[in-house]
Amino acid sequence: MPEWSCGCCGRWRVSVELVRGRYRYRLVHRYPPEHGGGANVVGELGSVTELDRLLRRYAPVGLADLHEAA
Repeated sequence: MPEWSCGCCGRWRVSVELVRGRYRYRLVHRYPPEHGGGANVVGELGSVTELDRLLRRYAPVGLADLHEAA
């Protein structure tokens, strides 16, 4: 499953999954290990436009700040 993360801290991640012929985008906020680790799924969307809106609403990063995770 392809995944992108923010270039600043790596805590914001977007994964892409193909479900029934349609792509689903999942925005996840990961907590650092010193704060207990874990992840919080902020939203699961069906289009890049919706993902952009969700990023603007909840994250300090935008689509241009994401790069492919290693």
